[in-house]
Amino acid sequence: MIQITGFDVDKIDQSALSELERAILQKKLKSTVVYRYDSLEALLFELNMRSNIVEAAKALNSSRAGFATFQNSRANDQFWTRTDNGGFRQRTDVLASDAINDIFENSRLYAFECATAMVIILYKATLDSIGKDTFNAYFKDLFLYDWNYDNNLKLITVENKNEAYPGDVLYFENPDFDPKTPEWRGENAIMLADNLYFGHGIGIRTAEEMITALNARRKPGSTTSAFLTEQIEHPDFEYLRKLEKPFTARIGTRTYICIGL
Repeated sequence: MIQITGFDVDKIDQSALSELERAILQKKLKSTVVYRYDSLEALLFELNMRSNIVEAAKALNSSRAGFATFQNSRANDQFWTRTDNGGFRQRTDVLASDAINDIFENSRLYAFECATAMVIILYKATLDSIGKDTFNAYFKDLFLYDWNYDNNLKLITVENKNEAYPGDVLYFENPDFDPKTPEWRGENAIMLADNLYFGHGIGIRTAEEMITALNARRKPGSTTSAFLTEQIEHPDFEYLRKLEKPFTARIGTRTYICIGL
C-alpha cells in the first residue's frame, strides 16, 4: 500500500513512467506493508533512482570490469590510487563524478569484488539521479573498499526479502564456502526484476542460478546449500532527493560554492 500526504494515489499518471517504474509502483500498491511518502515527487524520485540502480547494474554487467579479490584489484590510476589493502582512493585532482563514470567508460582497467561493485553501482545511480553538480558537492574523497561508502550515501536495512524491489541490494550467503576461496562466502546482488539479480563475478541470474553457482564453490563434500538471506539494503531516497544543488556567490575577487541541507 502507498500513502502520499495530500495526494490521491489513484491519480498517479502511470503513462509517464517506464515499464520498470510501473512494475515497482504496482508491487508497492499491492503490498500489505504501508509505504508513506511526503509528496508525489518523493515517490517519483524513488522510482527513478531504483530504475537508475538497475541500469547501472546492467551497465556493469555489460562492461569489461573484472572480478578480483582485494589482493588482485586494479583501477585506472588517472582517477584512483590503489591502497595497500586493495581499495581505491579518489585522486584529489579529479571530480568524484568523473572518477565514478570512468569505471564504466574504461572498465577494462578495473577489477574488484562484489561488495565494492554494489557501492560503485549505488554511486553511479546517485550521480545519475541528483546530477553532477550536486553529486560533486556532497561526495568527495571517495574510497572504494568492500562496504565502505560516503556518509551521504545513507543506506536503509530491511529484514524481509519478500518486500524486495528492483534496485535493492540483497545477499546470497554460502555458509559452507571453500576456505581456499573465501571470496565466495556469499554474493551481494542487485535485484533487477522479480527473481532476477546481478552479482559481480557471477552475472545476471535467477535466485536459483545464483544459489547453484555458489554451491559449486562450497568446501568438498558439503551438503549445506547457499541461500538468499532476509536482508535488504537500499539508499535513503528521500535524503538524497533533498540534497540541495550548490550555488555560487561572488564576493570581491573570490567565488564561493555554497551548499546546504
